[in-house]
Amino acid sequence: MRWRTILLQYCFLLVLCLLIVLEAVPIDIDKTKVKNAQPVDSAKIEPPDTGLYYDEYLKQVIDVLETDNHFREKLQKADIEEIKSGKLSKELDLVSHHVRTKLDELKRQEVGRLRMLIKAKLDSLQDTGIDHHALLKQFDHLNHMNPDKFESMDLDMLIKAATSDLEHYDKTRHEEFKKYEMMKEHERREYLKTLSEEKRKEEESKFEEMKKKHENHPKVNHPGSKDQLKEVWEETDGLDPNDFDPKTFFKLHDVNNDGFLDEQELEALFTKELEKVYDPKNEEDDMVEMEEERLRMREHVMNEVDANKDRLVTLQEFLKATEKKEFLEPDSWETLDQQQFFTEEELKEYENLISLQENELKKKADELQKQKEELQRQHDQLEAQKLEYHQVIQQMEQKKLQQEISPSGPGGESKLQPLI
Repeated sequence: MRWRTILLQYCFLLVLCLLIVLEAVPIDIDKTKVKNAQPVDSAKIEPPDTGLYYDEYLKQVIDVLETDNHFREKLQKADIEEIKSGKLSKELDLVSHHVRTKLDELKRQEVGRLRMLIKAKLDSLQDTGIDHHALLKQFDHLNHMNPDKFESMDLDMLIKAATSDLEHYDKTRHEEFKKYEMMKEHERREYLKTLSEEKRKEEESKFEEMKKKHENHPKVNHPGSKDQLKEVWEETDGLDPNDFDPKTFFKLHDVNNDGFLDEQELEALFTKELEKVYDPKNEEDDMVEMEEERLRMREHVMNEVDANKDRLVTLQEFLKATEKKEFLEPDSWETLDQQQFFTEEELKEYENLISLQENELKKKADELQKQKEELQRQHDQLEAQKLEYHQVIQQMEQKKLQQEISPSGPGGESKLQPLI
């Protein structure tokens, strides 16, 4: 599964533009040097999914705010701290009535959606008598006290919630990857327990062989170093490595021509390095690990280059980074196969957690089985009663039918003799 990046320039606009719409410095490129250069139609680039549960609401609010000239002008002049602090939110009081009306409607729709989610969850749990208004408090991206009006507080809460959620995204991804690696090792060890000693030795030998095969790969250039970028320049862009120029490189890989290298554009630069280590055709290469490696590379470059921590790289930041010693003489890059993701103690703790979860699931499964057996017993009992009632009704109908068709003598007397 692809570890998708969540913050492109549009996504910063989605967090009320944890981006500033700056004019990029013009760069002259010799188009004759670029093979198959194609113009990019930025209007056709779809904004990515942020991964937030309120993603659609976030996008719609920004789209509406962007239609207000006053707000857009203030946004262009604001810096990241002004946006995060909530100062920009107060500008909402000055937007047009038409815009405020649209925002009010968006908020009502979002509150309605959240209420439906709550109701669906409670219905699935068969809970009743719950205060829906109280449950709305768990959603911190809007002011639940006023479900009908979009106020400056709503904008402030939306910015802060999205900023916080997105800043924790990478940390959450790393934690999930660590769990993935522990689960993989846990399953491997559990499988070995089911084998005979001879088979176990064969599997262990195969495992070590595959591990060595995976580690035997070409040297991986340090992400963001001159050697790494020159490799992209030559093999991806088809340009002479002797003509490497940072300004031209930046412009070529600013795919949507917005004056920034965002996270997705940065991650695309590491494909050549990742291909040295991972091949989907090889049994020993794990594609989940490849995406974790890509994420780590992007994080590293952002930490080194993104001076103002807005998760976007400007031309000025990029050029300044190329002047550092680390750009020309970087340390060697340690790939994931050179690292230990967890300790034996962590793995044991994780296995204990799994065991507790499995026991809990088994307990619930046993309870459900008992409920099933009880329901089956009740069903069988009802079926038996139903059959018994059906037989009684049949007997009654037969008697009634016999009385209706009983033969009579000449005087009307019954020919049937009473039983003695």
